[in-house]
Amino acid sequence: FRRHRRDLPWRKTRDPYAIWVSEIMLQQTRVETVISYYPRFLEKFPTVTSLAHAPEDDVLKLWEGLGYYSRALNLHKAAGIVTDKLNGQFPRTAGEWQSLPGVGRYTAGAIASIAYGVRAPVLDGNVKRVLTRLYAIGERIDRSETIHRLWQLADELVSPRSPGDFNQAMMELGARLCLPKKPLCEQCPIHR
Repeated sequence: FRRHRRDLPWRKTRDPYAIWVSEIMLQQTRVETVISYYPRFLEKFPTVTSLAHAPEDDVLKLWEGLGYYSRALNLHKAAGIVTDKLNGQFPRTAGEWQSLPGVGRYTAGAIASIAYGVRAPVLDGNVKRVLTRLYAIGERIDRSETIHRLWQLADELVSPRSPGDFNQAMMELGARLCLPKKPLCEQCPIHR
């Protein structure tokens, strides 16, 4: 991952605010689309306080084209909580992140592991695909039992030394090699 990862703007920081913004933008949205929105958003709202104090209409206007506007509304609301109720201090654990509006288990694990090095699993569509192929899981991945099993596997595998890099590597593996159709198995580092 460290040698072959894509050069993405949110990978150049450990700032929990910037990582949080990227993770919210990336929900249900292609990386290629987020790349152009992310720097503009951070330029307009460089801190959680600036986002919290911004008019909702300004936030929505900047979000235009990303879709799923509830993400922007929840991000804005959560910025207010961090600013006003948490005195500008970001949560540090995945569980604490999940207490904010719009932050589910995956997003919480991603932020905590990348920003703070917390050992927390992630399970997005890419990671699900990697795990089901690696462990030859044939059950439908929309079944609650299968999802529970995949979360367990993701948790068991997370590196305690570099959980953020490990989680990003799993996501990158699914996005670039372990493709839904025509996976590039011969190039996969875990092919053996």
